[in-house]
Amino acid sequence: MPSASTPAVELEVRGRTVRVSNPDRVYFAERGLTKLDVVEYFVAVGDGILGALLDRPTTLERWPRGWFADAKRATRADSSGDAFYQKRVPQGAPDYVETSRIGFPSGRTADEVAPTELAVVAWAANLGTLTFHPWPVVRDDVDRPDQLRIDLDPQPGTDFSDAARVAPHVRELLTEHGLTGFPKTSGGRGIHVFVPIEPRWTFTEARRATIAFGRELTRRLPEQVTVKWWKEERGSKIFVDYNQMARDRTIASAYSVRANARATVSAPLRWDEIGDVAPDDFDVTTMPARFAEVGDLFAPLVAHREPRYSIESLLELADRQERDEGEGDLPYPPEYPKMPGEPKRVQPSKDADRPR
Repeated sequence: MPSASTPAVELEVRGRTVRVSNPDRVYFAERGLTKLDVVEYFVAVGDGILGALLDRPTTLERWPRGWFADAKRATRADSSGDAFYQKRVPQGAPDYVETSRIGFPSGRTADEVAPTELAVVAWAANLGTLTFHPWPVVRDDVDRPDQLRIDLDPQPGTDFSDAARVAPHVRELLTEHGLTGFPKTSGGRGIHVFVPIEPRWTFTEARRATIAFGRELTRRLPEQVTVKWWKEERGSKIFVDYNQMARDRTIASAYSVRANARATVSAPLRWDEIGDVAPDDFDVTTMPARFAEVGDLFAPLVAHREPRYSIESLLELADRQERDEGEGDLPYPPEYPKMPGEPKRVQPSKDADRPR
């Protein structure tokens, strides 16, 4: 006979009572971590996770049964996964869960969770949310990003150490353009660099600035970096995923838990420590102590904080690249409608018009 479920527990989270059902449910078997452990982790890094999500429309990556070997996420083509992305606010949400209406490239809209207090994070964690995917906008202006996000994505044959070797060049290039970036581990093999920017530009302009940045980084490090969209063209390099700045594309927040055996987390870093750390250094069990020691290294990125930086210099770089080298737009993700100025969206090996 199935065993009885463990009675729910109630946590006091900054003045709110959050109910945690099935607190002993195993979420990460290899680490012996339960649902309650995950909820308590988020509370322990509360100022950090709330700062990363505050007032931002946020997609919830939910793993109701926890992570386990062979688990898979649901996709557009197959909805029968063990985990899923929830863009619309779940039914039955408490009245303190606020939302933000956002629009997708398809023209459809959704009311997404937009956290305003830590209890919302704990409530979402009780639903099985491990990873939070906030938009780079705030809910009172969902069309103009206030963050530029640079995703250093290791391709097959490369790993975190390769991304770490590129990171100082990212910092140098940002500085040349009057920008200050804040790095973090992805929680996997990659590195993310977030830049607080003035919310004056559209997603299209922010994406164009990111493409220009990636192209210049590629020019300086041609053997290490690529902006090629098609995987067959990337080689063993670090891919600057410029489409992470396209509308409705999101990156795991700082302090999010990643769905892997070790329960790693996306950890903010100091620039000078990137070469000395590894993604496995930061997990649900170790991050609270680090947070207590170093504080929130991503605090400058919290919504509405100053300073915010201009991307005009990167847009001018994009203009020069187009004028002097003929480098225009790059392909959008496959689910996007055809965008103005976008080149042919055909995999090179399948392009009948491509010179052989």
